[in-house]
Amino acid sequence: MTLLEAEEGREYIVKGIATEDDELEAFLFSLGCYSGEPITVVSRMRGGCVVSIKDGRYNIDTDLAKAISI
Repeated sequence: MTLLEAEEGREYIVKGIATEDDELEAFLFSLGCYSGEPITVVSRMRGGCVVSIKDGRYNIDTDLAKAISI
């Protein structure tokens, strides 16, 4: 299942990032989004969603949400 299919307010564990872009993977890692870390969809909006990772909230677009498997 991907982050795009996640329920709002429920905590999930990141299983992996499906991308060939090393810079994007490094960026997500710097946010704390990597395998084994908890992630929560706070809200959905047109074109993406707001997620909570560690102590931060981030806006994730639809394409990126599809790449994060939970």
